[in-house]
Amino acid sequence: MEHSFKKILIANRGEIAVRIIRACQELGIKTVAIFSEADKTSRHVELADEAYCVGPASSIDSYLNIPNIISVAEISGADAIHPGYGFLSENVNFAEICESCHIKFIGPSTLSISSMGDKAKAREIMIKNKIPVVPGTGMIKDTSNISKILKKIGYPVIIKAALGGGGKGMRVVYNEKDLDNAINQAKMEARASFGNEAVYIEKYIEEPRHIEFQIIADSYGNVLYLPERDCSIQRRHQKLIEESPSSIISEKLRKKMGQVAVKVAKAIKYSTVGTVEFLLDKDEKFYFMEMNTRIQVEHPVSELVSGIDLIKEQILLAFGKKLEIKQSDIKINCHAMECRINAEDSDNNFLPSSGTIENVIFPGGMGVRIDSHIYSGYKVQPFYDSMLLKLLAFSKNRQETIKIMKRSLKELKIEGIKTTKEFHQRVMNNDNFKKGNITTNFIEKEFSE
Repeated sequence: MEHSFKKILIANRGEIAVRIIRACQELGIKTVAIFSEADKTSRHVELADEAYCVGPASSIDSYLNIPNIISVAEISGADAIHPGYGFLSENVNFAEICESCHIKFIGPSTLSISSMGDKAKAREIMIKNKIPVVPGTGMIKDTSNISKILKKIGYPVIIKAALGGGGKGMRVVYNEKDLDNAINQAKMEARASFGNEAVYIEKYIEEPRHIEFQIIADSYGNVLYLPERDCSIQRRHQKLIEESPSSIISEKLRKKMGQVAVKVAKAIKYSTVGTVEFLLDKDEKFYFMEMNTRIQVEHPVSELVSGIDLIKEQILLAFGKKLEIKQSDIKINCHAMECRINAEDSDNNFLPSSGTIENVIFPGGMGVRIDSHIYSGYKVQPFYDSMLLKLLAFSKNRQETIKIMKRSLKELKIEGIKTTKEFHQRVMNNDNFKKGNITTNFIEKEFSE
């Protein structure tokens, strides 16, 4: 009996495309890369068994061009599509088209994507299933009665795009007089970013930790959670550094939050890998924030800590494999940390930096992992996400992991463009970071722009 797919098309680019190709090669599965005209010399194109151009440089004409991607899948004979993260990874329409063309979408069901993709709808499902959520409103259709509701909740509050992500369509409001203007701004940004201006409002939890749980679920009702990731180091709601386990989570709290993450997955009959995200306040109260129905950027952190290859699991689960491991099999094997090194000038308000990388020297040695698609001579395009690599350090405890990360950052050389390397070095040397005193406003407090 066949154990997996014969050929997988990777509907993505950059480091995640490289990561998926490597997993497929180890599973003995042929790979098909897609690329834009700007990406023809990209690493994923070279590594795949076949590669096809799907359009010009802009994402909308290439990596988001569903008809072209499906055509390539049919021409190449791919029996599955892995969307990675971003682009079409949570696009219900794309998942439905794959299904109608008898191509397996390596991700959750369309019902799961739509249930969790609409943040306001997701809140309603959580409330119905007695999952703790941050006090807030449903979708705002009429603002006439909203100030009364918000007085009850109490300021500050945060306005969020219902179909949002990546910090877009979000505004924190500290008093009533700023409310109308903030709602209008959030709606405009939501419409521009997601094509939908729907917003909702939640109580703004001040100085929380952003804690998330990687879950793995098969199509037989089995769901497991991996040790938590602490993603509190953020700038404008974009994660910069992730680590596992969190420096403040006890075994008791880990189990409690993990079990709630499993309950979330079961509430929507979820299967495949995914992430349940929580806000944790200073009193150890936690609230469901959202669920990401795709592989996350920071998945290697969980892979190092648990010893589980999440991309391989995702592929095999999509093929119908039953989970062979139990919750009791999952242990914390090390402390792992990830720095996202971006093509940005951290000394100039994180302005994007494009151009040719003249020279790259990656660090190595014990306790280091690099996930990247760049090389000496690689052209960093202005059209796409600015992430160049994920630098991971891991060791027996947090202190040792920080030492390895500092050493690795020092070894890392990327010449020809600006990067965020020096910013990460400053974080690693920060006393509060070293002590584990981190919240989602850490950057704001310690490195005021």
